[in-house]
Amino acid sequence: MRISWSVLVYQRRPHQISAAVNLLRYAHYKPPRQQPAPKAPKPPKPPQKPQSFTLHDATWEDPYSWMSNLNDKVAMRHMDVYMEQEEKYTEAVMSDTEKLQSKLMSEMASRLSYDLSTPPVRWGPWVYYRRVEEGKQYPVLCRRLVSLNEEFISHKSPSAGFDFTSGKRIEQKLIDYNQEAERFGGYAYEELSEVSPNHQFFAYTMYDKDNDYFKLSVRNLNSGSLCSKPQAERVSNIAWAMEGKALLYVVTDQHKRPFRIYCSMIGSVEDDVLLLEEPNDNVYVNLRHTKDFQFVTVNTFSTTSSKNVFVLEEDSVVEDVDFSDKYLALIIREGRNFRICSVALPLPVGKGELNLKELNPQFLPLPQSGTQISPGPNYDFCSTTMRFTISSPVMPDAVVDYDLSNGKWNIIQQQNLLHERTRILYGTASSGRINQKLSSLIDVKSDNNPWNELSEFYGWEHYDVPSHDGVMVPLTIVYSHSHRKENSNPGLLHGHGAYGELLDKRWRSELKSLLDRGWVIAYADVRGGGGRGKKWHHDGRSAKKQNAIEDYIASARFLMDKGIVKEDKLAGWGYSAGGLLVASAINQRPNLFRAAILKVPFLDPTNTLLYPILPLIAADYEEFGYPGDVDDFNAIRRYSPYDNIPKDTVFPAVLVTSSFSTRFGVWEAAKWAARVRERTIYDPECPVLLNLTTDIVEENRYLHCKESALETAFLLKVVGS
Repeated sequence: MRISWSVLVYQRRPHQISAAVNLLRYAHYKPPRQQPAPKAPKPPKPPQKPQSFTLHDATWEDPYSWMSNLNDKVAMRHMDVYMEQEEKYTEAVMSDTEKLQSKLMSEMASRLSYDLSTPPVRWGPWVYYRRVEEGKQYPVLCRRLVSLNEEFISHKSPSAGFDFTSGKRIEQKLIDYNQEAERFGGYAYEELSEVSPNHQFFAYTMYDKDNDYFKLSVRNLNSGSLCSKPQAERVSNIAWAMEGKALLYVVTDQHKRPFRIYCSMIGSVEDDVLLLEEPNDNVYVNLRHTKDFQFVTVNTFSTTSSKNVFVLEEDSVVEDVDFSDKYLALIIREGRNFRICSVALPLPVGKGELNLKELNPQFLPLPQSGTQISPGPNYDFCSTTMRFTISSPVMPDAVVDYDLSNGKWNIIQQQNLLHERTRILYGTASSGRINQKLSSLIDVKSDNNPWNELSEFYGWEHYDVPSHDGVMVPLTIVYSHSHRKENSNPGLLHGHGAYGELLDKRWRSELKSLLDRGWVIAYADVRGGGGRGKKWHHDGRSAKKQNAIEDYIASARFLMDKGIVKEDKLAGWGYSAGGLLVASAINQRPNLFRAAILKVPFLDPTNTLLYPILPLIAADYEEFGYPGDVDDFNAIRRYSPYDNIPKDTVFPAVLVTSSFSTRFGVWEAAKWAARVRERTIYDPECPVLLNLTTDIVEENRYLHCKESALETAFLLKVVGS
């Protein structure tokens, strides 16, 4: 029997027909062309305009010196174009981290304290405090009478200072810094402020970013209006006298050296009177009223000379002093440890230097992890209670009131990161409803963890690291207990090493995002900083700056040799003079570092010290060297980051943040970035980026969050987690 082929086709089941059709399709199928991977963005290339310089028989060329010619309109137009190119390049390189940045910013913002009030400070019949109103960028300064304070809770509610029971308004707004921002071009940064002893006037200095100085104003607290005088410029210090009828203030010269003291009579139409002028360029002037406002002390000092009140143990330093009518409080640093002690007054008279042990000091309790202590605004001269801020790498800052008469203490304010809340103990609630609401916000410290340390989750360790000359350098590390593994963790090494300043090792909530991703945060107390007294400072400054750089390199090497940080997973971090430290270390050992964050860094000391565009003071030359001295000049040339970028080397990935504000020289960062790209081997996996801002980010918590998210995303992108 003959069977038609066409019948067989139609008798096939549906799935068989579908398979046949698919076979025909595949027979004619052509795979789509693979899309090429997007090309890595190319960094901008600014024009080179070489200019020669000669000093001490040395001649060098700077192809990018035109970037700092602020009075050259053509150069500044070129600079504007170049800065725009840098901004677009950074955006392009970081475009694949936009979601990560958003996630990080959400993490960091969630850790900001919900209550934006400062703890109230009692002075006379008033308590003073600052708070941020919802939706506002800057705080308001407020006060309320002590007699009404006990019926008031200043927490998230009531945010405007109302007593819920009586409904009476008990808060007096003194200054709204959002309005001050309108006076100063949209920016409000206060450096000094003092209420007069009669509580009628408020003297304060605001930063004028267009002119790069602080301007003094006095406001009448009864009327709220500004006084006609004084309204001085370049003010660095203030002190009230004559029970609030006179204000003394210090002004700086063109090089920002405090050198003149004036007296202004409040309400007078007479010109302010010059009381003192210091002619020595190496000497600075400041003043301070005594706590009872009976006297004003005038002090002259130099960065190279000081004298201690007391005889202490070796390796001990008095960092700060405060006092009341009955007690003296001393902040003492013993090696790397800080302590607070109280001494009964009056002190013995006519015995010369005093041995602290003979004064029977009472040492006050501190957390085990405490690394820094700062005195608070202790205005009440007759109170036995003094306020201090205690800082630690594994504990949010604690504002603590100590009773110097008996050693008792109480934490007044501290953020509890475990519940993402801030604890502020202001008084007693006058409503059961309020008590119930606040009970979920206020976390009472436990007996097992009275300081609310985070040591259950994060650990910290101290090491002594041998440097190139055998000197032992203090190194502190912080890590997550659940993520630490030998030879596998990425790390971030902080350094500063300048001006005898202590390296800031306080807990910073933005670093939690790195710790929780397995990073180790390390702090190297290199020479030049304030780690171990004045000799430690002197051994790392000026012609000895190389010691600080070697200390930082030794600390980096130690982290990897001990398996604390994995090879090729270490990043550096430096702010201002710390940026010079990190950049110099990278020049000398680029293979040690995978990445770096340089924040408003000092990168071109040769040209900046020789031809300063922004004012420098004697302390800057004492710190980095006098180019006029041939030995200092040669040392500057050896450590200068801009002058020693290695050629034909793969450089680490670097994110440099700078500001268009005249307070910082954006050209230093721009010159350095251009020269790094010009001299080193281009690697798209190791970009050198500029992040430019318009303001000082640290004064705006949300801008600070945004910048921290960018920095963290950069580190995670180029180093990993």
